Amino acid sequence: MTGASPLAGAVEVLPGDGEYATAARFTVDAAETVLPGHYPGFPIFPGVCLVECTHQGALATVPEKAEGVSLAAVESARFTGPVFPGDRVDIAMAWKQTPAGDWQCRAKLRTGRGPAASVRLRYAPRAAGEAAA
Repeated sequence: MTGASPLAGAVEVLPGDGEYATAARFTVDAAETVLPGHYPGFPIFPGVCLVECTHQGALATVPEKAEGVSLAAVESARFTGPVFPGDRVDIAMAWKQTPAGDWQCRAKLRTGRGPAASVRLRYAPRAAGEAAA
């Protein structure tokens, strides 16, 4: 089963600081389809889209030891600053394996104005026959 993404643009993978410290970036184009209905006249990039940016960045940078995982949970999401059309969102991710064998991705998202969000996602090994998301 594959999901649909609310993002029109692509998440760009950046060099990280090692196997478990990865990075990505997303630039919010004014043409993003989610913007017109999210505070008309004063568009703000929706928080769910920041979670999706993190998820896409995580899937693109998953550590080699964690390959073959799929999203199991959004453990937390905290939105700390607005993201507007034209903003570049930098995503710094830190990976760690949990005692249960799942993988956790903790992300800090920033714009040029400062912190925008912190997101924590949990990934579990895919079941036999489960397609990659």
